[in-house]
Amino acid sequence: MNALRKKKTQVKDIDRTVYDIRDRVNASYQVDQGLTAEIVNEISAAKHDPEWMRQFRLNSLEVYNRLRLPGWGPPLDGLNMEKIVTYIRPNTDMKGKWSEVPDDIKNTFERLGIPEAERKSLAGVGAQYDSEVVYHNVREEVRRQGVVYTDMESAVRDPKYGPMVREHFMKLVPPEDHKFAALHGAVWSGGSFVFVPPGVQVEIPLQSYFRLNAPGAGQFEHTLIIVSDGASLHFIEGCSAPKYNVANLHAGCVELFVGKNARLRYSTIENWSKNMYNLNTKRALIEEGGTMEWVSGSFGSHVSYLYPMTILKGEGSRMEFTGITFAGHGQSLDTGAKVVHAAPHTYSSISTKSISKDGGECTYRSSVSILPQARGSKSSVSCESLMLDDRSRSDTIPVMDIRNDDVDVGHEAKIGRISDDAIFYLMSRGISEEDARAMIVTGFAEPIAKELPVEYAVEMNNLIKLEMEGATG
Repeated sequence: MNALRKKKTQVKDIDRTVYDIRDRVNASYQVDQGLTAEIVNEISAAKHDPEWMRQFRLNSLEVYNRLRLPGWGPPLDGLNMEKIVTYIRPNTDMKGKWSEVPDDIKNTFERLGIPEAERKSLAGVGAQYDSEVVYHNVREEVRRQGVVYTDMESAVRDPKYGPMVREHFMKLVPPEDHKFAALHGAVWSGGSFVFVPPGVQVEIPLQSYFRLNAPGAGQFEHTLIIVSDGASLHFIEGCSAPKYNVANLHAGCVELFVGKNARLRYSTIENWSKNMYNLNTKRALIEEGGTMEWVSGSFGSHVSYLYPMTILKGEGSRMEFTGITFAGHGQSLDTGAKVVHAAPHTYSSISTKSISKDGGECTYRSSVSILPQARGSKSSVSCESLMLDDRSRSDTIPVMDIRNDDVDVGHEAKIGRISDDAIFYLMSRGISEEDARAMIVTGFAEPIAKELPVEYAVEMNNLIKLEMEGATG
């Protein structure tokens, strides 16, 4: 056994073969690098914005120029907005039939499992390539329920739903919130609009997939979902990009409105490349008796700032957040969740896991606020970190702001490495060292995987697939 225990192993990096295939950039139109009022006006004209949106963009630009970069979190030194192209239109307009999507774009999404997933299990699919949605479709039976699922630009210009968009657009995430929210407000493009009428139960998920192909580009999609009173929805979001030697930027925005006694599950796998700065903002507002469920997997990207926030506005509203983060060489992923208890008898649960290897850095950052009026509320926070070598790092930064004494709040944090004793125990049962390590890491991630849709659980398991045979560890 001692001889076996001296055998060194290594966890290899995530296999990104499929995701890192680069397509030839075949844009029909793109703006210049940088960020100016002229560029913002150019984007607005290209999108055929109504006047209120054009003005909103320009006001957001002013806010962006005023605000400073965050003074905390991983450094953003490698991100130079003067080198970022904020709008790239692919050489196609949006199609409602998959057969009509250009072959080069279609082949990319086919490699990623779209639209195979649509054919198997989805009620509707939107696919964005660089700055534009290139394909959008929803099943007829879902449409007959009165569910609206379309791209954001169409929703903004729609006579019926345009006023609804204007009422909700960047109300949860105002441009003044932080510098990259302001950037988003100025140059946003693409994304999804979903409206679920009162009492409608959407039994099968909707999905949007975002692919950023061009080097040195930014992607700024906006997702707005309104789940009316008594309705329910599961929305799935996937993201990926190939690796380049220049910085790419993702600064999307997600705004979720959940009505009384309504339920929304929002599942995400963010699988960006290691040249990506992922500065996404996600926020949800939950009315009385409503439920918000987040399931989040963060992989890839050079730097991530990602903290989905939930405001429990109505009495008896609930939030559950389940997340996993994997940071390898050259990655600093600063992730977590935020929740504000703003009403009595509200409930939140945050459960996160992180895995770091080969010098990767994972930071768990959370905020739980319980306001004076939120009496009888409960909150539970659990964060666990697993470091696979002695070069990696994991930090836990929980913040709790409790403004009344009639609450039940708990926090648990665990940071550790794979135990030699656990390896020895499994090996004593006839399991090889590499299989033992794989079993431990897979078991660590399993509570997250079981919350994901089947296709995404498979993708996550592939992303953290452990090839143990090798050098040092």
